[in-house]
Amino acid sequence: MSTDTVLAGASAPAASPAVLGRFEPGSSEWHAARAAGIGGSEIAAVLGLSPYESRFSLWHRKQGMAAPAEENEVMYWGRLHEPTICTEFARRHPEWVVQEAPTYAAAGRPWQIANPDRLLIADGVPAALLEAKTARDDTGWGDEGTGDIPVYYRAQCLWYCDVLGLPRCHVAVLIGGSDYREYTVEYDPADALQMRAAGAEFMRSLADGERPSIDGHGATYQTVRELPEGLDDVDVEIPSSLRDRWHAAQDAAWAAEDELTACKSLLLDAIGTGRRATCGGDRVATRTVRAGRTFQLLPARTRRTR
Repeated sequence: MSTDTVLAGASAPAASPAVLGRFEPGSSEWHAARAAGIGGSEIAAVLGLSPYESRFSLWHRKQGMAAPAEENEVMYWGRLHEPTICTEFARRHPEWVVQEAPTYAAAGRPWQIANPDRLLIADGVPAALLEAKTARDDTGWGDEGTGDIPVYYRAQCLWYCDVLGLPRCHVAVLIGGSDYREYTVEYDPADALQMRAAGAEFMRSLADGERPSIDGHGATYQTVRELPEGLDDVDVEIPSSLRDRWHAAQDAAWAAEDELTACKSLLLDAIGTGRRATCGGDRVATRTVRAGRTFQLLPARTRRTR
């Protein structure tokens, strides 16, 4: 695929995208429509931004060497709440006709797939997009009305806008089961071009059988665990450099584990019966309780230093 094809157009494409069909999210038809391309929830993994999928794990799924990701609790509840969140958005915005969307492929880039939650119709034509999200807490979500949302969701929104040639994507999120907020992601041509180029390079690596490097992402480790089948009772010689790296990592992990345990004890002691540890108004950690006793101490997902 040529660079000219990937980077054609410094703004959202004028040509209409192809409609691939209407599929139930998570169904076999839905997976098949996305198998030969990159969807909005996958581009973040290509860019190294996804907390759920790595470039390595996604590559192996696309090659059919690893099973599709199983639906977890976050995905299940997000799918379950999507219609409710979209209905609430429609109630608050009578200026839009909120319509379910099919699955699309970008004009000239059939590997660039979009499956937005809803189309926002004005004067009979799509004018913007709507994505519905759920979150346990407001970590990563900025002031309502801005575009300050988790980076992997922003990548998804830009990907969809780029496919459909639309100027913005509205995001409605339900936080903690009762905190409803709305955000707006504006189309950014420069970011879209970078994403296209990264997507095209990923597709080239698939075609050439050039697997990504192993990284520290949890999804990469899970994929590596899945790949071998069976057990051969043999010794496998490894380079001394890998042996030394393994030993150094073990030593560092044991030392870090001791330090982390000490810090957890100090934090819990400081929190007492409270719920959260804060510093300068910023959340540091959250204490969860079961049957009156501390169950977990969860670190904040984002951090700030002053």
